[in-house]
Amino acid sequence: MKKKVLAIVLCLAVVTALVFGLVACNNDEEAKELELPAFEGIVNPDYSKVEIKNDFKIGIICLHDDSSTYDKNFIDAANKAIAELGLTKANVIFKTNIPEDSKCKTAAEELVAAGCDVIFADSFGHEKFLLEVAKANPNIQFCHATGVSAEASKLANFHNAFASIYEGRYLAGVAAGLKLNEMIANGTITAEQAKMGYVGAFTYAEVISGYTSFFLGAKSVCPSVTMDVKFTGSWYDLTAEKETAEALIEGGCKLISQHADSMGAPSACERAGVPNVSYNGSTFEACPETFIVSSRIDWAPYFKYIITQTAQGKAIDTNWTGTLTTGSVVLTNVGSKAAAEGTVDKIVEVRKKLANGEINVFDTNNFTVNGEKVTSFKADLDGDFVGETEVCYDGIIKESFLRSAPYFDLRIDGIKLLNEKLG
Repeated sequence: MKKKVLAIVLCLAVVTALVFGLVACNNDEEAKELELPAFEGIVNPDYSKVEIKNDFKIGIICLHDDSSTYDKNFIDAANKAIAELGLTKANVIFKTNIPEDSKCKTAAEELVAAGCDVIFADSFGHEKFLLEVAKANPNIQFCHATGVSAEASKLANFHNAFASIYEGRYLAGVAAGLKLNEMIANGTITAEQAKMGYVGAFTYAEVISGYTSFFLGAKSVCPSVTMDVKFTGSWYDLTAEKETAEALIEGGCKLISQHADSMGAPSACERAGVPNVSYNGSTFEACPETFIVSSRIDWAPYFKYIITQTAQGKAIDTNWTGTLTTGSVVLTNVGSKAAAEGTVDKIVEVRKKLANGEINVFDTNNFTVNGEKVTSFKADLDGDFVGETEVCYDGIIKESFLRSAPYFDLRIDGIKLLNEKLG
């Protein structure tokens, strides 16, 4: 009899627990996006009086298609620019899934044959092939993202472009640091356990600059933070990025970010319940429980610039660097479930200080290399991987100042590289 009574009591306890559990789940706040106000200091050029012929065409070469967050960012920006200039889809030709080999040259030649007035390619490895076609077609403008060869080429029709995305990465890092602080405050981790993981593609300056600025943003609000970086050796590898994120989590990383283009890392974080700061676009819909924020370059201002300059027969900058004030460096809305309280307000605060120069990402007072303060940094501006030009002025390393593509490649203290991958 006692056993029967005990069994009944236990059953009631289980049912009660389940009921309360369901109530708790139902009362749990639904994941939503917290709106991040647009930066108020954007200066928008007036293109309303620029006449663009009906048969004007821009050709865009993408490494992948819109399944890649990286390439989707370019595709969306091009479509946005076309619409805002009053053009139609007939004015843009996309070439997607173009690898970094001779197929890029073929794609560019096909765009020339299709009557494109300006041709743009979005990946670093496209550059040398695009350059070949530019040399053979001096009357057509060629523009390339992330490249380094425009200045040295001396071609009037070949141009490089990038943005001060290190500032966006820094802001995303601030959001990450706030999350770590929250985890420390609620006892989830100790200050000594505040370690982030970063999934990188290659050990290039562009990636180093990005993960360093992200780390410095986190460190600005969470002084005890450290970071492990592991490279995949590919810009887009769903499996490798997923497995790398999983390895970093297994290695004790409490928050993950990345400079890689697939959903591998964000999806791994969602499955593991680990906060994630993505790149090149929001992953909120796929990862509502773990998405904090994402930084990206909005290429629409550049696309509008090169279209209108070409339409008017005006020169395009050899090196063009978008900024917060051009509307080129942006952050997504913030994920409510994963982000710490006050994240939106803090991003707005720091963003303003970055724009007015009150905060400089690579201020040498805020980091060391091998325990020593940096007093000089010579950037590699000609692509030979040898630094030859001083870019440290008054204790600040001026990233993307003398060239649009990043050149910061110092290995600062607090960041551990678990491997190296060069293409």
